[in-house]
Amino acid sequence: MLRIHLYLLLAALVALPVTAHAQWKPVEKVETYAISGQSGPELYRSIGENGPNVGVARAIAHTNFKLTWTRDYQARAGACVLVSAKPKLIITYTLPSPSAPLPPSIQKNWEVFLAGVSAHEKVHGATIVDMVRKIEAATVGLTVADDPKCSKIRTEMTTRLSALSQAQRQASRDFDRVELGPGGNLQKLILALVNGG
Repeated sequence: MLRIHLYLLLAALVALPVTAHAQWKPVEKVETYAISGQSGPELYRSIGENGPNVGVARAIAHTNFKLTWTRDYQARAGACVLVSAKPKLIITYTLPSPSAPLPPSIQKNWEVFLAGVSAHEKVHGATIVDMVRKIEAATVGLTVADDPKCSKIRTEMTTRLSALSQAQRQASRDFDRVELGPGGNLQKLILALVNGG
């Protein structure tokens, strides 16, 4: 009987972090930009002219996010503790959308292309969610000594968050490099769209 109680207690303790993470979910939105054309090459050319600006070039699609936090800092015996942090994450996927109906054969090719591009962007969304969960893990419970006004803790958090943010951006760039590189999934999708009619 004692063994069963210990097992149940252990199971409950193991489930605590999962429960804490399960309390929030990202909001995902899709926005579109208009493109024109009645063939694969025309559609892809329009994407190049109208796609979202990302740095010095235009992209086929883009994933962006807005992240805000509700944090509970508490002064305890001269130290400051981040007791809880609840994120509000809004992920926005920007995808191309033809402004006019397409011929049936082109429509089929377009649907395959768009499904592949959407799946690619969802991977970017997943890396953003993963980053937010890592921020939670790295900051909730953080204690900074000799910080009764909870000012030093913010500097420490900025350092931790910067490293996690940079890691997410690098992972995103690495993923794009593979996907757009020779034999990469996005490269194949582009070639299939352009060569398909």
